[in-house]
Amino acid sequence: MLYLDNAATTPVRPEVLEAMAPYFSRWFGNPSSHHTVGEAAADALVDARARVARVLDMRAGDVVFTAGGTEANNLAIKGVAIAAAARGARHVVTTQIEHESILESVSYLERIHGFDITRVPVDADGVLLADAVASAVREDTALVSFGYANNEVGTVQDVAGIAAAVRVSATRVPLHIDAVQAAGWLPLSAKALGVDAVSLAGHKIGAPKGIGVLAVRGRIPIEPVLHGGGQERGKRSGTENVAAAVGFATALELTEAERLESAARVARLRDEFVDAVLARVPNARLTGHPVKRLPGTASFTFAGTSGEAVLLELERRGIVSSSGSACAAGSDEASHVLVAMGIDEPIAQTAVRFTFSHSHDGSLDAVADAVAGAVSAVKPGA
Repeated sequence: MLYLDNAATTPVRPEVLEAMAPYFSRWFGNPSSHHTVGEAAADALVDARARVARVLDMRAGDVVFTAGGTEANNLAIKGVAIAAAARGARHVVTTQIEHESILESVSYLERIHGFDITRVPVDADGVLLADAVASAVREDTALVSFGYANNEVGTVQDVAGIAAAVRVSATRVPLHIDAVQAAGWLPLSAKALGVDAVSLAGHKIGAPKGIGVLAVRGRIPIEPVLHGGGQERGKRSGTENVAAAVGFATALELTEAERLESAARVARLRDEFVDAVLARVPNARLTGHPVKRLPGTASFTFAGTSGEAVLLELERRGIVSSSGSACAAGSDEASHVLVAMGIDEPIAQTAVRFTFSHSHDGSLDAVADAVAGAVSAVKPGA
């Protein structure tokens, strides 16, 4: 079985498991406890926080460990916006193609707290124009939030360009990026990108499910989403998952160290795969930007088929992939991302996404052959 759904989740790396092991056994303590076992756990948490901060080019105190990317996005959007409402800022800017954790968070602010939401459109390749974002920002804007790289089609946004455009007219409006899909593929320096908050998820980079990070600059007020004992400097209550935090830091360091080599290698293989599929499958269409895309993502529509039928046929042939976001799996609705890019709903429902691991090497010709065979097999009259 060849697994090509790494944007949904990745296996835990052996180095990560090894780094985590002591915090399940010998140093299992609660980091809030004032004794030897608890203090050892607290020291590990401090170290993990500092290691994550170095990769993000932020301060250790900016790093908040969460239960994953969804919680990180919820905390960024709800936390920053609700805190800003106290000074009359009740407007949030996002886009039409975001992950559900962003779209549902802004909808919550709109429905429950009366915020005004601007959902900026994208072009046919899923590209967000800097001027469009800057034009959407107002005096009462509490936050700008968007994805660094789209989880369905892989289009990469010009984050630094967008940030620079926004800063021309709104120097103090916080910018948050969802970098869940970008980690391990793209540069993550918040300073270079010009952003104030970054969301990450461990299970996309070889750490376990159930651990994530929101790094948010200390100058930005944030209202906690989870209340309780005041852990994570009061930003996220709950006993910290020390083993997972250590695993997250280890995975992030490893993928960052390997990033330039793996991104170049996988991008070359991806391009060969895209060319092969487009050459062998009639009516295949690449979705997302042809160049400004994640190295490990190739997404297509196959007109005249059902995307789910293609996926089942591919799995019968030993290849596991997906139709898009794992969070929307099982939905009969067309992808909101593809629809926002101007793709008709019937075509959008034929989408299939292939996402490769950072370690992938070797030709994908056999996969392209399998795709051609699967599409042919499920077409009406086949």
